[in-house]
Amino acid sequence: MTIKHLFTPPFYLRHAHIQSALNSVGPRKRRANRLAEVLDSEELLLTTPEGVRLKAEFDLSTQKKVSAKKALVILIHGWEGSSKSAYQVTTAKYLLDHGYDVLRLNMRDHGDTQHLNKALFNSTMVTEVGDAIESFLSQKPYQTIFLAGFSLGGNFTLRIAADRGSALGLRAAVAISPPVDPVNAMSALNKGSFIYRKYFMYRWTRSLRKKLVHFPEYDFGPQLQQAKTFEELNEFFVPRHTEFKDADSYFRSYALTGDRLSNLSIPAHLITAADDPIIPVSDVKKINCPDLLNLEIYAHGGHCGFIVNLKAHSYMEPRLVELFDGYLHAAPA
Repeated sequence: MTIKHLFTPPFYLRHAHIQSALNSVGPRKRRANRLAEVLDSEELLLTTPEGVRLKAEFDLSTQKKVSAKKALVILIHGWEGSSKSAYQVTTAKYLLDHGYDVLRLNMRDHGDTQHLNKALFNSTMVTEVGDAIESFLSQKPYQTIFLAGFSLGGNFTLRIAADRGSALGLRAAVAISPPVDPVNAMSALNKGSFIYRKYFMYRWTRSLRKKLVHFPEYDFGPQLQQAKTFEELNEFFVPRHTEFKDADSYFRSYALTGDRLSNLSIPAHLITAADDPIIPVSDVKKINCPDLLNLEIYAHGGHCGFIVNLKAHSYMEPRLVELFDGYLHAAPA
């Protein structure tokens, strides 16, 4: 496992918790709020052949000098994030400024879409995300398509790339800070800073309460009221609202370990930080790495952060452009 040093933040931003926090709050969040007001996004409702409905925001690049790229980047957010998360908006704007059209796709029950589908979201629902992408491309075809995801969205990105990357016409895929072994990631979350547990617990239970408003027949309000830990929620929801008997088998079902990515037929990049406080970097060693999977492991960056300055600009924005431009100018493999 090789540690790269292309990204080195200033010493006062080097701490992993600072990197992780600045990904979504503070100056980056304020900048994203301003950008969201000026983006001329088209809100879309994508329907899959199975009747699943997923919401997305679509933006066309206005950079005439580089608009000849005629390429699309599809972005997938992380768990309990959305198409309007700070990192999604600022990354989209950077890509738009460099000539790429951008589709920001919401997974089920994210981005205030709990009303669109009755079944609850779970992390095995990779097929419907791929189907929604296919639905979009059937309406707005592109010759060159890239897929990128953050955290859980990065996990989805790599599974989609492995399962149907060629079928969807993807040129390349990039996953930033994806959970590789979800069992181990949940263990790290439980053992780590209480701040992350409190943050994700709050956002998850808030989402479930919104679901209950639209589908009161679920009647799991008392369980939400009583549960204090992820284990308690998983013990209740996994056997009742997934096909798995327990949390352990559920988490293992969407792991990227072993030969899960062996069917990759397009180039893919897994980018993570050695100091990620949520996703153990050692899990990367559990992947039987196919030739088309490129690993980029940085010494610093926290979880999805890679923040370069006090304005909370992320190194991942120019890195994505650099990667996509490279594939755009190279002949397909």
